[in-house]
Order: sequence, then C-alpha cells, then structure tokens
Amino acid sequence: MGEPITPGYDFPTAKLAKTLQDTNKTPLVLVACGSYSPVTYLHLRMFEMAADYFNSHSKYELIGGYFSPVSDYYQKEGLAPAHHRVKMCELATETSSTWLMVDSWEALQPSYQRTAVVLDHFDEELNGNMGGLKLPDGTTRKIQILLLAGGDLIESMGKKDVWASEDLHHILGHFGCMVIERTGTDVWEFLLSHDILYEHKDNIHVVKQVIYNDISSTKVRLFVKRKMSIKYLVPDAVMRYIFENSLYSTKLTRKRDYVSFAFD
Repeated sequence: MGEPITPGYDFPTAKLAKTLQDTNKTPLVLVACGSYSPVTYLHLRMFEMAADYFNSHSKYELIGGYFSPVSDYYQKEGLAPAHHRVKMCELATETSSTWLMVDSWEALQPSYQRTAVVLDHFDEELNGNMGGLKLPDGTTRKIQILLLAGGDLIESMGKKDVWASEDLHHILGHFGCMVIERTGTDVWEFLLSHDILYEHKDNIHVVKQVIYNDISSTKVRLFVKRKMSIKYLVPDAVMRYIFENSLYSTKLTRKRDYVSFAFD
C-alpha cells in the first residue's frame, strides 16, 4: 500500500542519474534529514565527503542525494517555517550541485515524521513508484538508500528513550547509514558498546572529517541575531534570503535536536 498523497507535492528526480556507469555496482541515494535552519556549507560538504568515499572504494555507485527538512511540527526552538527552510536548501543546491536535490515531503507533513518513516517514503518513491533504476539492458535494479548523518546521530542512537529499538533495526538493517565522523571522535569504538548498532555495523559506513569544520546552524542564527557577518558560512543566495525575509533576527536558539548537530 502506497503512502498518502500530499497535495501540491512532486518527488524531485531531475538530478538523478539515469543509469549506472558500472553495472556491477548497486545504485545508491543519500538522504540527509535535519532542521536546516539554515542550511550551511558544512551540510553541503558532508554530501561531498560521502561522495568521495563511495567513488573511491565501494560496491555502490552514487546516483543522487537529497536534503529532507523536518516539518514545522518538530517544534524546535529557532526553527524557521518549513517553506523558508525548503527554499534555502533549494537555493543552496540548484546551481552549485549536479546531483543534490531537496525533497519537501517531510516538511509538508501535518505531523512530525520519524526518520524511519521518511526513509520509507524515499523507498516508496524510488523503488515503488519509479521501480528502481533502469539498466542499459532494459532490466531494473533496486536503489539502495542510506541515511547521511553526523557522528552525533549515531551517538544519539545509543541513548535510551531517544530512538525506538524497532526504528533502529529498520533504519540500520533495511537501509543503512553514512556517518561523517568529527575530528577527535571514534564512531567505531562507540559501535562496539551498543548491541543494536553493532549488530548492523556492516551497514554503517564511516568517513573521517579530515578538514575540521564546525559550522552549525545554531551559530549562524546567533551571528544574525548579533548582527555579525555570516558570509562564507552559508551560500550567498541563502544569506540574501535570510536577510530579505528577516529570519533569525529576534530569537536565540538554545535547544538542539538529536537528528545531528551538523544538521541542526
């Protein structure tokens, strides 16, 4: 049974690769869920770091990537309205990337959607409605979907009462996760100490952040509030949009979510 129809919504596919360059590989799509209030250069860099990993040593071939901003019902302090966050992600990717897109489905939902549900949505669109990726011989191949996240997401998965066990098994077992590890942290050491994460360790890919980058949306919002420059922290088009729409000029953000500090 397919997911409910969302009025005014179309799943974006314009930048998806049309076929595989290496038919021995599995087509892969990266999905990054987060607040993106606002999207920053770190968010964009995380996709590129993941792309380098899969291009150099992997059974997968990357065919596309998606930002999936959370809905307004996440009720996070400092969260700009969903339509603004979706637009900023679109501005950040529309001319700067040949493979990154923005999916507004999660942002349009009338309630908060768990990450497992969001990944199921992508699976329904890519492998259900699209039928997977068509190969040159006319056959189709299932598209593998991976959740792209910062190291804080994996750490949050080990905390009680943050993630449901069934969701963790579904996310890590059925899909998988691409983790960008911050300098000074050790994701693999953390995995050893948690049963569910260790059980699915083969579906968790880890890339170290070689060039340290701690840009966060929280800091960007604070800079706007303090009338400090945010140039080179966010794309110019995003910076202009923030000021043209008077975003983040009145409230400071104290709370952050468990999606990922990097995806705040």
